[in-house]
Amino acid sequence: MILASASPRRRELLALIGIPHEITPADIDESYLPGETPRVHAERLAREKATAIDEADAVTIGSDTIVVVDDEVLGKPRDREHASAMLRRLSGCSHVVMTGIAVRWQGRVASGVEEAGVTFRTLTAHEIARYIDTGEPMDKAGSYGIQGYGATIVERVDGDYFAVMGLPLNRLVRLLRELGLIYDFGPVVAG
Repeated sequence: MILASASPRRRELLALIGIPHEITPADIDESYLPGETPRVHAERLAREKATAIDEADAVTIGSDTIVVVDDEVLGKPRDREHASAMLRRLSGCSHVVMTGIAVRWQGRVASGVEEAGVTFRTLTAHEIARYIDTGEPMDKAGSYGIQGYGATIVERVDGDYFAVMGLPLNRLVRLLRELGLIYDFGPVVAG
């Protein structure tokens, strides 16, 4: 099993459910294609990551998470000011997190997208500045991570919590089954 991502959160989630894996981050262009919707973009990137790693007998997992508010995608912040602007925009309102996930095995790819609605509580300028001071927002879509300090600013999640973290585990198991692989609370095996 190869995880085509450098994300520590995704590594932790696979370890959490007992799936041994290696890390080989995929190096792909994550630019939007003309006319591409956020949902199509997230799934395409997940598929490209899963297929970028060419290991003959390996099962490869690719994933990509985006934050969408008012039909605009909020990527990773460029700098502190950009993170602050994103957090001000998300403060006191709801947005959608989309995580594309793809699994490649024996030349076949199964993929999908999990969506979750996330609502932030209203944040003060001081809270935003202090949260940015933690460093947590700087490498995350939408400038927050739900599994760390960001858990204190999220008021509600409607949908798959693990999709918000970056790896929808239930969808992963369904994709493995689609490819003829079995996950029985441990290593993945061929069915």
